[in-house]
Amino acid sequence: MEPVKALYPITTLDGRVLFSAGEMITKERIDALIADRSNFSSKAWPILDYGSIKKDLLFYISSPPYNLIFEGSDSIAEVLDIMQNIKLIEPVLEMLDYFEQHDYFTYRHMLTVFALTILISKELMPDYRLKVSEAAYGPTHDFGKICVPLEILKKEQPLTWDELQQLRHHSQAGYVLLSYFLGDTESVTARVARDHHERRDFSGYPRGIALADRVVEIVAICDIYDALISKRPYRKESYDNRTALEILTEMAEDGKIGWDMVKALVACN
Repeated sequence: MEPVKALYPITTLDGRVLFSAGEMITKERIDALIADRSNFSSKAWPILDYGSIKKDLLFYISSPPYNLIFEGSDSIAEVLDIMQNIKLIEPVLEMLDYFEQHDYFTYRHMLTVFALTILISKELMPDYRLKVSEAAYGPTHDFGKICVPLEILKKEQPLTWDELQQLRHHSQAGYVLLSYFLGDTESVTARVARDHHERRDFSGYPRGIALADRVVEIVAICDIYDALISKRPYRKESYDNRTALEILTEMAEDGKIGWDMVKALVACN
């Protein structure tokens, strides 16, 4: 990874500062943080056995338009079967607890993107079960939002320029945090957190690179779709399903995202 400056602090939920604002983020620095971890719990639980996650997820995907996308017991059963074999370590599960308690929109978004990612991956990757199980990338793509003030995440008015930059900081923060907790700067999970806002035409952030990773792009498209069809603090009404799919189609026409992934999502509808 190329060095990049942390524009805002990157901290863990318990308050440990991994990077201060203005400090350069490098692989060597992250590796040093990993080597210096103390009081670290790597205990893991199956995600569906933790708290109310299974009940909440089933409720979310039974609501329109997800009730049509996941229509049929086979689709739901297969998604749950894959999820049941995924274990998340304590710090990641604590992050889900944090958003369940403080930011319902982000909590719901992470779970629905997780489920939709599995469904789309099934259509596009022959080894999707292995990929999903290895990465557990769905519920962690927005992990870095723990570094964004809640008043920004929950703000009902348009964000200022500085607030928007703090919100965009979540992708870089998520990469650092997941690299730190998973002990691997090259993990798929960490890369998804960092790159899910990148686009094929270099128009994304945080690095403005050409998105070329298939796994990351599936999460990126599911992330866009759910953001469009879901309510947000700053938007009283969500986009209807047809409009959301048309926006994704336009993005594919403009070369921002891949056609095959948009077609897979349309087929699920």
